Amino acid sequence: MAPFGSAGGQVATLRESLQQLRDKRFIAIFLLGFSSGFPWVLHGSVLTLWMQSSGLSRSAIGYIGAVATVYAINWMWAPIIDKIRLPLLYSLFGQRRSWILLTQGAIACAILLLSLGDPAESLTLISLCALAVAFFSATQDIAVDAYRIGIFRRDEMDQKMPFAAAVTTTGWWAGYGFIGGAFALALGGETIGLDWPMVYRILALLYLALMLCIAMVAEPAEELEASAVVPKISAAAPSLWRSTINGFSTLIVGPFREFFVRCGLKLALSILILLLIFRLGDAMLGRMSLVFYVEIGFSRDQIAFYSKFFGGLMTAFFCLGGALINTRFGVIKGLMVGGAAMGATNLMFAWLAVVGPSVPVLLAALVLDNFTGAFATVAFISFISYFTSRTYTGTQYALMSSVSNFGRTTLAAGSGLIVDTMGGNWSLFFVLTALMVIPGLIMLGWIGKQIDEYRVRQDALAEEKA
Repeated sequence: MAPFGSAGGQVATLRESLQQLRDKRFIAIFLLGFSSGFPWVLHGSVLTLWMQSSGLSRSAIGYIGAVATVYAINWMWAPIIDKIRLPLLYSLFGQRRSWILLTQGAIACAILLLSLGDPAESLTLISLCALAVAFFSATQDIAVDAYRIGIFRRDEMDQKMPFAAAVTTTGWWAGYGFIGGAFALALGGETIGLDWPMVYRILALLYLALMLCIAMVAEPAEELEASAVVPKISAAAPSLWRSTINGFSTLIVGPFREFFVRCGLKLALSILILLLIFRLGDAMLGRMSLVFYVEIGFSRDQIAFYSKFFGGLMTAFFCLGGALINTRFGVIKGLMVGGAAMGATNLMFAWLAVVGPSVPVLLAALVLDNFTGAFATVAFISFISYFTSRTYTGTQYALMSSVSNFGRTTLAAGSGLIVDTMGGNWSLFFVLTALMVIPGLIMLGWIGKQIDEYRVRQDALAEEKA
């Protein structure tokens, strides 16, 4: 199939490739990508600068990033989001949008509560509110990812999914970077100069506007059919215990068992290990990047413009290039390119640590960093989507993305402690994160050899069903 090899002539020219983006479904995918990226500003970038301006240590700032661990365990409640229908909201908005709107409303409430605290005086309240934002955001992502996959038919996946990955990544970076993130940091920057609680209150209003946009997008028809796949327990079941066991098996055990049976134990475990380690070094760099920028002498206004606005725009541009390359040459090669560039990017930041607050060096590092992030993310989303069952879309995607997020959040939470242990030697820290890329590239090569066997099994099953 095209995502793991050449396009096989399915997309013959650049013009035909770009025409894929005329599909109106990509507008909804962009909005949902924005919805997924924006919460990371709320419990990440803005909170990081607020904590730093309140005098908290690098270790404390790094540790509070562990609230994002919920992204790594959202598979635990994904079956609920995948199959349970919300009263009233389901009839109005459908399965996916009802859960998205519910979680967005909860995020807006958590933002307002967070704005009442102060990291220097009420760190516990701040931490709990940040955890609430991350929890509801991680829950929202389950429905968002299932929506993005379910909106396309299986026969459209080869050509549409790399572009869907590019659009959702662009939307994510619009929320986290060049629109949402840049706007949020600019509000608290030197020019506008609002205090951080007021920044959060303004962002809560932005969230309400986002909810109105999401309410107007269409529910995927194919996803509605998938919701009906889960069998209902018969009223004639012999006992409540039997009904409970059957329900648990259908909602919880079924998605995970199907994934391991379909892929085989060796390939399934290889996929999960790759997802865990591939972007660990990049995640550690990202967690400490804002602290690093401030410590070497960049202003908050410069961070807002260069890191969020400029960096986000570069990511959006490279996402399209990533989609074109992944469509034509395959996801595995796309991941290889992204992984190699990831190591080079981290070495660029090591150079920036040596030369100090040089804008040209920062721009060069950001261009390479966003090239890396775009290519790797587009390929990763396509990679995960390829191995996701249509029957258990939300749950299986959540399982695989959760494993990736565990490396990006929980393991990366110790990044501040590592910098402190190194005595604030940023150059050495970035060199270390560059070396973390190597195991992922080795594992990627190992998986590439197993995918042919997987495709043969899938083709054989398709022939049997035909």
